[in-house]
Amino acid sequence: MKIYEFINGLSDGRFDEQLKKLYGNSERAVLRNRARYLSAAENFSKLYPECEDIRVFSASGRTEVGGNHTDHQHGCVLAAAVSLDIIGIVRFHDEGVIRIKSEGYAADEIGLESFEVNDAEKGTSAALVRGIAAQFSEMGVKTGGFDAYFTSDVLSGSGMSSSAAFEVMIATIINNGYNDGKASAVEIAKIGKYAENVYFGKASGLMDQMVCAAGGFVAIDFADPDEPVVTSLDFDFEKAGYSVCITDTKGSHADLTEDYSAISAEMRHVAEALGCEYLRDADEDEFYAKLPELRKSCTDRELLRAAHFFAENTRTVDEAKALVDRDTEWFFELVNESGASSAELLQNLYSCSSPQAQQIPLAIMLSKRFLNGAGAVRVHGGGFAGTIQAFVPNYLTDDYAKEMERIFGEGSCYVLSIRPVGGYEFKTDCASCR
Repeated sequence: MKIYEFINGLSDGRFDEQLKKLYGNSERAVLRNRARYLSAAENFSKLYPECEDIRVFSASGRTEVGGNHTDHQHGCVLAAAVSLDIIGIVRFHDEGVIRIKSEGYAADEIGLESFEVNDAEKGTSAALVRGIAAQFSEMGVKTGGFDAYFTSDVLSGSGMSSSAAFEVMIATIINNGYNDGKASAVEIAKIGKYAENVYFGKASGLMDQMVCAAGGFVAIDFADPDEPVVTSLDFDFEKAGYSVCITDTKGSHADLTEDYSAISAEMRHVAEALGCEYLRDADEDEFYAKLPELRKSCTDRELLRAAHFFAENTRTVDEAKALVDRDTEWFFELVNESGASSAELLQNLYSCSSPQAQQIPLAIMLSKRFLNGAGAVRVHGGGFAGTIQAFVPNYLTDDYAKEMERIFGEGSCYVLSIRPVGGYEFKTDCASCR
């Protein structure tokens, strides 16, 4: 579309139905995001004043709902795409280069003459872009290039997967611009994971990319991580009378790599003691029967974390069933059980290296006190620092957010809606996206 058509369409409400689809039905959400897109289009126009033809994209963050630290043991996960996202204004060309200016960051320019892994790029967004383009090239897709302006409200280090949202954004742009949209959500997720593992240099599972690419509520079974079984769930918390609230407790994520790595390593050590590579392949009854023997080769914390996996994996399947059955009471009971297991068995609410910094336990205590038995609350994401997740009755949401922000600062509590789609391109014919 023409950039002026997009700006005028935003101003006169022509894109409101698409905004509601991505961000929820409230007038506040529509107005806020209308302003975000207007600002992004204006900033793009300043970068490329000669450009008239644009395309507009969005890629969501995600929230983990069930399955805390189960995916790396080939377990089950329940997660959902959320209304925090990356938005992008894009123009395509055949110059053999991808140029990206993300708000608040230096511009990236990635030449497409080589798709080799570049060690100098490791750990950068440029590496992710090159890796994604390389995978499309392997699929026989010729990428000419594009210029883009991005802005994001997906919190970095929040457990909402800003890196996966970025990967899905790049893959969706290339897929729609040069591949006629042929790649499925699963393929896009795998492309993002490959780029992160090989080009960026970070080991990761497929969960984050899968949720950001698929959208909506999804139950994912990673028994075969190369071919995960993805099941979409039709559940609307807004209609059920609840909001999903994520509070950023402002804890530092510095030096937590060892804490995160220790969880998967310790779970795998127990699995190996049971003659398996991953806990998903181990027998829970055998685990408990052999505890005296296992204590000779495994630490008590390793055994507690394994016990968390077994219970959490089963609980996640039950959570999905509770949503399908529209049984919110059972669902919230399971969420609270998951939170207790993370605290007592998984032990990822704070780092042992910094025991005085316990923002997550503090936030959970305050949430339970405020909710007084309503809804549910748990640690969110990888833990040790960062965010908590609460399911709050709509009539309490505003007051809950104020209470969290009274303690953790203005803007720390995000009231989210579940987004039904993953990577998305705005359409000029609004009726076609409904």
